[in-house]
This record gives sequence, C-alpha cells and structure tokens, in this order.
Amino acid sequence: MSAARWEARADLVVVGTGVAGLTAALRARELGLRVLVVTKAAGGDGNTRWAQGGVAVVLPGEHDEGDTVDAHVADTLVAGAGLCDEAAVAAIVSGGPAAVTRLRERGAVFDPAPGGKLARTREGGHSAFRVVHAGGAATGAEVERALLAAAGDDRVPVLEDHVAVDAVRTPLGAVCGLLVLDSAGVPGVVTAPAVLLASGGLGQLYQATSNPEVATGDGLALAMRAGAHAADVEFVQFHPTVLYTGRGARGRCPLVTEAVRGEGAVLLDALGRRVMRGVHPLEDLAPRDVVAAAITRHAATAPGGVDDHVFLDATGIGDFARRFPTVLAACLAAGIDPASQPIPVAPAAPFACGGVVADVDGRTAVTGLYAAGEVARTGLHGANRLASNSLLEGLVVGARAAEAVAADLALGLLARATGHAELPTAPVADRDSLQRVMSRYAAIGRDAEGLAVVGSVLDLSTTDRVLDSRELVEDAALTLAARALIAAAAERTETRGCHVRTDHAGRDDARWSRSQVVRLTPSGQPVLADPALARDAA
Repeated sequence: MSAARWEARADLVVVGTGVAGLTAALRARELGLRVLVVTKAAGGDGNTRWAQGGVAVVLPGEHDEGDTVDAHVADTLVAGAGLCDEAAVAAIVSGGPAAVTRLRERGAVFDPAPGGKLARTREGGHSAFRVVHAGGAATGAEVERALLAAAGDDRVPVLEDHVAVDAVRTPLGAVCGLLVLDSAGVPGVVTAPAVLLASGGLGQLYQATSNPEVATGDGLALAMRAGAHAADVEFVQFHPTVLYTGRGARGRCPLVTEAVRGEGAVLLDALGRRVMRGVHPLEDLAPRDVVAAAITRHAATAPGGVDDHVFLDATGIGDFARRFPTVLAACLAAGIDPASQPIPVAPAAPFACGGVVADVDGRTAVTGLYAAGEVARTGLHGANRLASNSLLEGLVVGARAAEAVAADLALGLLARATGHAELPTAPVADRDSLQRVMSRYAAIGRDAEGLAVVGSVLDLSTTDRVLDSRELVEDAALTLAARALIAAAAERTETRGCHVRTDHAGRDDARWSRSQVVRLTPSGQPVLADPALARDAA
C-alpha cells in the first residue's frame, strides 16, 4: 500500500533551492516544462547564500592580460590532483561566460571596477585575477537573491518545508517521482518522469563546518538507494580559514573567504611566524588542500601554546571594511577588529568534491534521475576543488541538466508512470557520535586505525529506522555518507588532494590515478564497486 496521502504532478521535480536547483528550474520553465521545486527548509536557507568568494570565470574583454579559458582549465586540473575529467572541466569552464551573462540578465549585480567592467579578485590555486564577486564577499547571497527573485511570483512553484525521502521507481527501476514528507511528517508523492537532485553537500558530517544545518547529504543517500553510484566521496575539502570561535565549536562557523589572502593577508602562528613560507611556491595562495593540511600540521606543534588554530593577518588591507563587509561583521561579532589585530582561523569542512556520478548534463546511470551542484560528481573537481568553481558549476550544469531533461522528454526516454511509494527503512546512527568520530578520525588527517574506529562506532550506534521524519531522513543520510566515505578513504592508501593519509603520506600515481566508485548492497551497506581494480593496478 502506498504511504502517500497526497499527490502532485510535474514534468520535472527539483530538490533544492540553491544555485544549481534554481538555475535548472528557471531554465526548465523557459523550455516549457512544468516544474516543481522541493526544499526541506525555506527557499533561501541552503548553502548558496553562504558562498563568499565569487564565481571563477574568464569573461571576454574583462580578464587579465594573457588569461584564457584554457588557463582556467589548467588551474582546475592542477587543483584536482590528477582525478578531474578533462572533458568535463573544459565543458563547464567554457560554459562559464554565458552562464554568468544569463545570471546577470536575471538580475544579479556584481561589484564594478573603475571603467565599467567587473571587479575581479584572485583566490588560491588561480594563476590570474578571474573571480568576479558581489557585495565584497557576499557573492552567494546575491546569486541566491537574484535567482529567488526570478523564480518568485509563482513563476516557479516552490514547496517549502518538504524533505525528499526516496525516489519513486517503476518495476524496471526508472525514476518516476519523488516521495516527500511535510513538516508534520505527512507523506506525499510528486509524480514526475524526471527528478533533479540539487540538494547540496554533507558538511554536517563534521562538528565544525561552514555549511548550514541543512547540509546532511540527503541527495547522495536518495540517489544511492535509487541505484545510482557515487564517486570521489573520500575527497572532502576543508576550507583553511573559518573564523575560530573557541575550542569545541560546533555547527556552522563563519567563513573567512580566501579572497582575503588574495588581497594580501598572510597566515601566522601564535609566535608571528609565517605558516605557509616554504610550504608551496604560491605560499598563502596555494590550493585549499595544501593550506588546510599545512595549518593542521603546523598547529599540531603547538607554537606559542596554541594547537587548534592559527591567525590571518589582514591588517595591511586598507579598505577591508568596504571589500569584505561580511567577514568584518562576523569578526566584530566575535570581538575581533581585523584592522588592528589578526583573525583567529582554523580549517573546517565546506565542500564535498565527490558525490552522485553524473555527466555535465546532469544525467546519472538511473533513467529519470539527474544531479547538479555539490551533490553531483561531474569530474570538475577531482581530488580537490579550485576556489570559486562551485558557483560556476551550479550555474552551468544546472542549466544543462534542465536542457537534458527537456531533450529526454521530447525523445520519449523517460517513464511517465506511477510507481509504488512507501517510506523506506534505513540504518540510522546517533548524529552526535557520528560527528565526533568523523571529526576526530576522518577529517583532514586519516589513517587505517582511525578509519576502523569510525566504522566500529557507527556499527555500535546504528539501528534500522523507518524514515518518517526529517530528522531521521537526515541522520540516515549522514550515516550512509559516513560509511561511504570511510570505505573509500580506507581503500585509498595514498595522500592526494584533500584526502590526507598520515600513514601513506605520498601520492601514488601508479596505483591511484583513478576515482573510486561506491554502490549500495541490497542490505543498504555502501561498498566499493571495484576495489580489486585499485589493488591490482600496480
């Protein structure tokens, strides 16, 4: 018997109201599709509005002398540490200028530079000033504002406070709808031949993150239960500079955008020594994985008695208040004046480089299921995301996914049927225990012993539950994501990108220049799809 108490219909149901989801919904509406957007919170409560730095893009006539799309591609490949899909990188990066133009046509306002062009900054891993920004360091908020405004007045209907629980499938496995729960736990079904997951990442796996509380990996779990595969899940990027608010800080911590370092700020330890000097040729503008790992290593030596954070000296930036008003407000709220004192910072989880395996058009291996944005693994990021490529990916792939859905519908490739919908049962671990062991043993530095501890703790604290509330949906998703991550991290016996194995410090290109694919067993356990390939590659 169906668990649903109500039903709606659409051509496309989009899960998420961030940059990828709203871009896809708006483009699908332009193409004449009936679209319904589902979000488990309010429309503006996702992760997009917290993105500070900007959009990395080489705009015609508005770039550094000698900068090109090819140079942006090259920087992305370097940051990805050998695991990017070069064709995907080229497609997404080259689609950036048109995507930014469309966003501006929808009302987004970027910061101007003298002469009428857009202001640009440089961030870690970039070889040129190519990051356009809004509100100083409030780019995500402006992108979100513009997209929500464009979707407003019922132009794109948004179903708020409804959490996506499971894909509805036909007997042959094609997706034909989405099972959701409202805020009171009442189940319903949106029947649709296409479901696009744009649900964001999984930062809540960890105690400290720059992500909001909604980033619980729901889309990854839903996709894997529907038969899709995941890849590169071991690569969780830790932003080097999140505002340190005290030992034991939990939940979303204010981000200190690396554009601050792009404008000249430097990392110091408690003794005033440069943290990044001699670590990397780009020093404080090295890629994020390099900087985050260096901070972690440096802090472990407890210089000046400080072992859990370092300091970002931005006192030399004369117009800090104008350029970084969001960062300034967070610092002042914490009693810190960046104009006269260094900012205490520490690494925290902001971005999952891997996710649901999808192509640059959002298609997964499951008919009718699409993915875009942070939930998807398109091959753009590889082992480490280049700064400000995330908003770019959401804009480009979001639009391409909508176009793919329209094309697949026109060709009759999708299932227009009604499938069976019941609330699923899934393993659920205690969230507090999960976050503590993931932060301790599966964050920046990992080893075999610690990863085994995570697995044991999850096994001991996990029980099978019917997913009949938002909290249980989220906790089940975090449990699945944690198990998938530790399975892949334990197998990858090397250090690459933002996967740092303290017991395997070197990068091993002979065995590990490949992504790992994770699937679910019939019992719901994440396992590597092909571990033997990795072991036998040597």
